[in-house]
Amino acid sequence: MFANAIRRAMLVGASVLAIQGCATVTRGTTEAWTVESDPIGAAVTLSSGETCTTPCTLTKKRKDPFMVTVEKEGYEPVQTQIQSQVAGAGAAGMAGNVLIGGIIGIGVDAATGATKELKPNPLVIKMVPLSGGASALPADAEPPAER
Repeated sequence: MFANAIRRAMLVGASVLAIQGCATVTRGTTEAWTVESDPIGAAVTLSSGETCTTPCTLTKKRKDPFMVTVEKEGYEPVQTQIQSQVAGAGAAGMAGNVLIGGIIGIGVDAATGATKELKPNPLVIKMVPLSGGASALPADAEPPAER
């Protein structure tokens, strides 16, 4: 009876350690990805088809890089690539798999992208006014008087 209790306790302990080493469990496969712009209210379009208006936060898979286009009337459009790269915490989770979780944990983490993170996050954009023309003026400004 006592031996069974010890075996159960050891099994539970080993299971807890294995789970802690798995980035899929500890970090998840998605992250909150944020876009901020100056000025606010810019239209954001992702290559995945998702859209939002700044400031905004979307839930994105850690393993999938994507393109972002940020546009606002009167400003130059901005297009940038969001990268998926191995994160410090993800590397720690992978190391835990090597020590405890084994080859299955490594495979799961690699397949799900749990060891990765999206960069940059947050994406912060300083919009540049269009050069020349009245469209570069703030909405409440009056155009210059003609001479």
